[in-house]
Amino acid sequence: MLIDLKNKVAIVTGAGRGIGNEIAKTLAGEGAIIVVTDIRQELLDAVAEEWQRNGWRGLQLLCDVRKTEDNRAAVAAVEQAFGRIDILVNNAGVAGGARVEELSEETWDLNLDVNLKGTFLMCQAVIPVMKRQRSGRILNASSFAAIIPSVGGAAYAASKSGVEGLTRVLAGELGAHEITVNCYAPGMIPTAMNRFADRTDAEKSRLLDTLTLRRWGSPKDVANLICFLASDLASYITGTMIDVSGGKFATQMPWVSHREP
Repeated sequence: MLIDLKNKVAIVTGAGRGIGNEIAKTLAGEGAIIVVTDIRQELLDAVAEEWQRNGWRGLQLLCDVRKTEDNRAAVAAVEQAFGRIDILVNNAGVAGGARVEELSEETWDLNLDVNLKGTFLMCQAVIPVMKRQRSGRILNASSFAAIIPSVGGAAYAASKSGVEGLTRVLAGELGAHEITVNCYAPGMIPTAMNRFADRTDAEKSRLLDTLTLRRWGSPKDVANLICFLASDLASYITGTMIDVSGGKFATQMPWVSHREP
């Protein structure tokens, strides 16, 4: 069974680097036309060079997902260039925080504005296009923090829990138009944003002990899931959040089996 995304038009937000970039490349490798958005021109320039080298089709657009006008302009540009939008991956995100007592209003606002409001605004911009087509796939980045939050992660957890709730509501509102809406919850995947790879060996071991598979995830693990959810093979899946965490805390003490002789 082959996943066929040939000539599907996809927008991936915040895809200049990290997991979003891997999602964009994986979808492009499956034949999709990829529109990468980011707020950093230098990252978009690097994406443009890679796309040209590989002969992939698409666009690179500056877009701040916190701004209504940026999202609507990006959607209009994509529809004008390609006539349709089949897939939206709301990947753009930030992380940062402190314990609630010390948490600044600026940090709280940044997490909610980018992670939750940005997802809302881009969905709002793309919905009319998908409704006219009577088809579409919307995929929103949540996080394992929406399942089990961390101390010091109130702003991030709140924003990602909000994404899950938004996803379920959108699925209900758009199902009649054959548009599916799902979200995904990555676990511990080392990136430049979370710096898992920079931690001490003792810290890494303690974190890995929480995973059933006891190994770091990779951006490709998330990208493969997105590839499936974006395809016709997932046409009967909507309104759900899929955990991509290597079985983090699937049992109370997942490290036990790894220490058995």
